[in-house]
Amino acid sequence: MPDRKIMVLALLAAFPAAAGSPGPTPRSPQEAERVAAVTAPAGRFDAPEPFESRPGGAGTVAARTDGQALSQPSGGMSAARELDFLVGKALFEKLWVAAPSSTTASDGLGPLFNARSCLQCHRDDGRGSPPAHPGDPGLLMRISVPGGPPRAGIEAWIATAPDPVYGWQLQDQANRGLAAEYRLELRYDDLPVALSDGTVATLRRPTYRIADPGYGPLHAEAMLSPRLAPAMTGLGLLEAIPEADILAHADPGDADGDGISGRPAFVPGEVAGEVLLGRFGWKGGSPTVRQQTAEALSADIGISSPLFPVHWGDCMAAQSACRDAPGGGDPGQGGLELDAAALDLLVHYARNLGVPARRDPEGAPVLRGKQVFYETGCIACHVPKYVTARLPARPKQSFQLIWPYSDLLLHDMGEGLADHRPDGRATGREWKTPPLWGIGLAQQVNPAAGFLHDGRARSLLEAVLWHGGEAAAQRDAVIAMPAPDRDALIAFLESL
Repeated sequence: MPDRKIMVLALLAAFPAAAGSPGPTPRSPQEAERVAAVTAPAGRFDAPEPFESRPGGAGTVAARTDGQALSQPSGGMSAARELDFLVGKALFEKLWVAAPSSTTASDGLGPLFNARSCLQCHRDDGRGSPPAHPGDPGLLMRISVPGGPPRAGIEAWIATAPDPVYGWQLQDQANRGLAAEYRLELRYDDLPVALSDGTVATLRRPTYRIADPGYGPLHAEAMLSPRLAPAMTGLGLLEAIPEADILAHADPGDADGDGISGRPAFVPGEVAGEVLLGRFGWKGGSPTVRQQTAEALSADIGISSPLFPVHWGDCMAAQSACRDAPGGGDPGQGGLELDAAALDLLVHYARNLGVPARRDPEGAPVLRGKQVFYETGCIACHVPKYVTARLPARPKQSFQLIWPYSDLLLHDMGEGLADHRPDGRATGREWKTPPLWGIGLAQQVNPAAGFLHDGRARSLLEAVLWHGGEAAAQRDAVIAMPAPDRDALIAFLESL
């Protein structure tokens, strides 16, 4: 619509660094017309749309029925790049150990950490689960305090600072001789929701307690946010969506009056002064797979890399014993625990995990569920499809029709899901729309997998019923709809 195009131009003008960063070759008018036609919302629901069964485009992989369904390399890679993928996989699964160690290629863990490997949180490349026992990896606790410097070039940035003792993230494990930062206590209270057919769905409202703080009390104004490890599905394809196509769905002032006010999460890039669109993380805090990977290595495992070169990870100056602990930096790797070449292999792995093919997209319940999904207005945030940019170096991710079901924008999700912790441009009530592809395989890969940012939802229906804020009308429609339509909606989601 004309107003939305004007808004995109205004957003690009407001963030010149983001608009001027390296991007795709502009599409010709003919290409733009083709893209607009193929990404238009479905108008009929008696059969699948062309190519709908291949949500990852040419790189879509066969749907497996085992726990490795989300761990396959994207289709069509050359033999050399698939070998790189397997080396990256080994790095993803590596169990790091404390330094000094005889296994010098694997030392550098911590000194404070949440997990010993990427795999421990992202079980088989899927989503994590709330801890069944203290210390179980998969759920992290972010922390910050109000204040801090503004971010030049980023409008509406909400300034926060790390806790002066505990940093940006609480680590619940530590190397020998150091105290862990805390122990998480988690309690759930039941919250019944009556559905139209007389049945009652029971939601779980979590309460978190920071027990046994290892370095004294948290700051009096500390703000906490639990974060579940998300699935790794299709990250390289999300990175390949043209920025303008994402901004085209932004409507921060709800100019069209539909109640949906998506906002972009602009964040600093790797280069000083660079501003990029945030695409990854629950609040869009990272703009690229590379930055997201390096940040997780540092904060979650305590591994240094070219982007986060300190060996002590998230330890603050007040934690002198942590900073004085030995690191695993290798002089042959520039003093880093993971050098640039190894980081590139790990990023290659993360970018190229294949999106599984849809299951039964032509089934009658799935098609009816898709119609319900559209008619309920879910596609206002969960935008079904895009065409990726032209990427000569990544041909299977170049100019592909993909179906992630996300606008990658920030939305107010209501008080029930609020963490009351701002993160960049995101307020304490806002979350980035998570992609839905692969979500139907989440509990096949990890039977204990939870949904939403903290895993509180045990099923897709529970996840829908937690929606509020901008999505309150859609949630209420799901509660009120006939049970067969609700069942069809869930069948559609399980097919993704």
